[in-house]
Amino acid sequence: MSVIEFLHSRRAIRNYDKREVEREKIEQLLSAAILAPNDRLREPWSFFVIQGEAKQRYEQVALDYLEERFPTKPKLIESSIEVVKSTPAIIMVTSDIASNEADTRDNEYAVCCAIHSMWLAAEELELGFVWRTRGVGLVHDQRSYEFIGSPEGKKMVGTIFLGYPDPKELGENKTKKRTSFEEKTIWL
Repeated sequence: MSVIEFLHSRRAIRNYDKREVEREKIEQLLSAAILAPNDRLREPWSFFVIQGEAKQRYEQVALDYLEERFPTKPKLIESSIEVVKSTPAIIMVTSDIASNEADTRDNEYAVCCAIHSMWLAAEELELGFVWRTRGVGLVHDQRSYEFIGSPEGKKMVGTIFLGYPDPKELGENKTKKRTSFEEKTIWL
């Protein structure tokens, strides 16, 4: 399949079967990530792979966050935590904070490219992938930094939920609804 075909078929997979993701496949995703373009080869990314006992701790952190954020929505909390529990592997991705705002932004852009490279590689490895920035992804919550050891000079960019897709989800042929590039392009 060509890269363009991959881009057309790429989609967020949120439901996984119970199979664990092999370390070798996670390493392949990380190898793809570090090939992303990055300004002055600063390589501003760090990856925190969460599985096993660490994932159980993450589930508790996510539950605490959800209970605090949505105290009157127990069904939302329950369904969100079930998503975390049924996800075999989680990868938190950070970007280096540079000495100036422009370089810091460039670093974030590079990390976004790295995450997208992982997404394309996941497709080839027959893995489901979703890049979370809100909710149980904890990207905008201080607990995410504490969970990964409070590294200095890092900004959380995304939390990847990863696993083998639930076969039911693959059976659903969802057409992407995208605005045509013609409506978003001005030729100068």
